[in-house]
Amino acid sequence: MLGFLKNPVVVTAEINMNLVALTVIGLISRLWGLSYPRAVVFDEVYYGQFVSLYMKRIFFVDDSGPPFGHMLLALGGYLGGFDGNFLWNRIGAEYSMNVPVWSLRLLPALAGAFCVPLAYQILVELQFSHCAALGAALVILLENSLITQSRFMLLESILIFFILLAVLSYLKFYNLQRHSSFSGSWWFWLLLTGVACSCAVGVKYMGLFTYMLLLTIAGVHFWHMIGDQNLSNVSLMCHFLARGLALVIIPVAMYLSFFYVHLTLLYRSGPHDQIMTSAFQASLEGGLARITQGQPLEVAYGSQITLRNVLSKPMQCWLHSHTNTYPIRYENGRGSSHQQQVTCYPFKDVNNWWIVKDPGMQQLVVSNPPRPVRHGHIVQLVHGITTRYLNTHDVAAPLSPHSQEVSCYIDYNISMPAQNLWRVEIINRESDTDVWKTILSEVRFVHVNTSAVLKASGFIGASLPEWGYRQLEVVGEKLSKGYHQSMVWNVEEHRYGKSQEQKEREVELHSPTQMDISKNLSFMAKFTELQWKILTLKNEDTEHKYSSSALDWITMDTNIAYWLHPTSGAQIHLLGNVVTWASANIAALVYACLSLWYLIRRRRKIYDIPEDAWQLWVSAGGICVGGWAVNYLPFFLMEKTLFLYHYLPALTFQILLIPIVLQHLGNHLCRSLLLKSMFSALVVAWFSSVYLVYRTFSPVTYGEPSLSVTELKDLRWKDSWNILIQKQ
Repeated sequence: MLGFLKNPVVVTAEINMNLVALTVIGLISRLWGLSYPRAVVFDEVYYGQFVSLYMKRIFFVDDSGPPFGHMLLALGGYLGGFDGNFLWNRIGAEYSMNVPVWSLRLLPALAGAFCVPLAYQILVELQFSHCAALGAALVILLENSLITQSRFMLLESILIFFILLAVLSYLKFYNLQRHSSFSGSWWFWLLLTGVACSCAVGVKYMGLFTYMLLLTIAGVHFWHMIGDQNLSNVSLMCHFLARGLALVIIPVAMYLSFFYVHLTLLYRSGPHDQIMTSAFQASLEGGLARITQGQPLEVAYGSQITLRNVLSKPMQCWLHSHTNTYPIRYENGRGSSHQQQVTCYPFKDVNNWWIVKDPGMQQLVVSNPPRPVRHGHIVQLVHGITTRYLNTHDVAAPLSPHSQEVSCYIDYNISMPAQNLWRVEIINRESDTDVWKTILSEVRFVHVNTSAVLKASGFIGASLPEWGYRQLEVVGEKLSKGYHQSMVWNVEEHRYGKSQEQKEREVELHSPTQMDISKNLSFMAKFTELQWKILTLKNEDTEHKYSSSALDWITMDTNIAYWLHPTSGAQIHLLGNVVTWASANIAALVYACLSLWYLIRRRRKIYDIPEDAWQLWVSAGGICVGGWAVNYLPFFLMEKTLFLYHYLPALTFQILLIPIVLQHLGNHLCRSLLLKSMFSALVVAWFSSVYLVYRTFSPVTYGEPSLSVTELKDLRWKDSWNILIQKQ
């Protein structure tokens, strides 16, 4: 029974020492002196703010992309015990002792280090020699720009890591497809492809380019499978469903999970709340939630409400009125109604309160039981403090002469009767009998007499002059001019009015609201709103000292000064290895020319290389040239401030192409032994130059040792490079 104990348990393993050595050297190159400099380096000033907000659980919106990358940076801070207390306001500011610099920079550095063995494995899976794979890994290892970008609290190295992991996983899956479909390893690499793609997209939307490339390649491969007569219809359907699950459903689910974790962590109100809807703000702890907690849900006749415009760009604002009237004549000579001004005011104020009145009754209090207002009901809106009715008529608005003026009606005993009836239209209703709800309902007010819609036009035009206290204009816009978010409002603060007397009502309007109905948004509602804000919220793009165009990147005509020591002159720059960048461009050009030559010759039935070599050449180009193209060309269509580091994912694919082209030239164009020997010598000389350039620029890659003025000037190989020279 115990016979199995007679023999020892033996475990055997194959260890690729190339892979181990590359991993160790990659870790050393990226982790060495990681805490230096102990100061804010370039975009650490940007990402550090979000890390602090994560530590304090304060909600924020970053229009640069999804939250997964930020969460990874915050994880480094959490592991290092960071409390979030640091003022991220200046590049070069010294970190205080409570900031775990090494821990914050650790994950980007690890990601950058692991890109080295990933490059090796990708070329091996592409069926190239271990020598070519080793060359690709070493060039990635010695690329100064990739080293610099991976040693600080930045996202590009993490993005590149997940991109390369996705490519490697798909290649391993595809190679297993031939002999072990639906095996455990087959499923592992297929699923890892989808996971890595979703992580790449979750770090930055640039990851979407590689994801779409891999989806395209997978589609082409599946198309070829359809033509395989050895596969049954059931087998094809299983392959299709497996790919759909791993490459579409799982990435989407993971992408949603990033936002779920993000919103779960950030439950406190913060400085970015104002761009979100009232419902979203009310779901956060503190801020608006403290005001709106326990408000009545259903708006009824007699309700006292504040109306917030849904657009909230460039700022949030509430429907507002005050005792001042429109001037009899404007500066351009046009006349007005001289009625009480109605504006959109960007601050909370007692003059933002309005009372929802039933046109058929005089009372301004909520009855018992309350009579809720529904979609399509006609109401009057009474200004709480002045008790005047919201009104519009056929008089031109002050700043928008093609729209109607909106006012609070004053009876001057002239031939201008009140026109103060408004129809409530709930935009996001589920049925035509929906009740108008606090925070949740998005409503439009349509004027009964003229069919004009209440609109905050100040978002598009200028603010009112001094007589309007620079507040935003509100107009009546004709429905025929289309729909815009500036026409939509929601109730933010709400109470059931109890006081019929005006003086008592004013006291009531000044008091806080407290009742007992809660309003919680579902995760999908919050995700949809946050995702839309990320995609549509655009900060004003200002020209940056180190911004550049996509054309500057190929020849590296630009650089970025990341950090400068205040006294010694030591500095860190985002500068690439000149030999590597030039070689990558030449490799891409050679690949394009050779591919065109082969295609023309093959069209003439002339086959210069064997069919398996041709298939290898095409598949390698699909990954490397395709990866470069999809990660580079879209930047020509983008209207945003661009920097050199945006080119690094494309550059990584281009670097992988160098040893591919070199091996192809050595195998198929160098026919004689002499040519092969000469070519090998040239490759050794080329690689030596890559290493020498790496060593030459390492002082501005790692920030030490500090260089003299003469040495710094010698590093300025191009006139367009901005090497910082301190005055003596």
